[in-house]
Amino acid sequence: MSRFWKNPVVRQLGRAVVREAPRLLQQLNAQKNGTARSTTPAPPRAARPTAPAPASPSPSPSSMPRRSRPTRERARQVAYAPELDGHADPGEVVWTWVEYEEDASQGKDRPVLVVGREGATLLGLMLSSQDHDGDRDWLPIGSGAWDSRGRDSWVRLDRVLDVPEEGIRREGAILGRGRFDAVAAVLREQHGWS
Repeated sequence: MSRFWKNPVVRQLGRAVVREAPRLLQQLNAQKNGTARSTTPAPPRAARPTAPAPASPSPSPSSMPRRSRPTRERARQVAYAPELDGHADPGEVVWTWVEYEEDASQGKDRPVLVVGREGATLLGLMLSSQDHDGDRDWLPIGSGAWDSRGRDSWVRLDRVLDVPEEGIRREGAILGRGRFDAVAAVLREQHGWS
């Protein structure tokens, strides 16, 4: 299965499905419930090569992150325990759909650092390649295999995402122990984690 996802065409299709699924499902539900709004269609995208659809189902909106909460509200013990075994563990960077705070009906497929677990729900911190130097809610963690272009990343520390495990598209990488410990130290010092 992992070889399947290494195919660039399949990965590109998977990203497109994850990116567009919530919007399309929302439109279908609105039509079904008779609450459809008139919307301006999005401009057409450039044609891309087609390939067979991925064999595994893409995450549905019900399996995607539904909320983020202040980090202090999710405080717990944080421990480094990565193991690329198909199950996301603290210390791993995974890819999943993350809703925009300002509009939960939209979002983006992005890397998330797993820092804990509550049953089948992962607790994750969003990563960004945008420069957040000087922003006290973001910590630079350098570059890693989660970014194919090798850009430096920052981890957002003030919000924890609740990510259903079935909403994880793939394991992206393991964050090095030193960098994870730096994140854990901020969680302990500023957000009440142990």
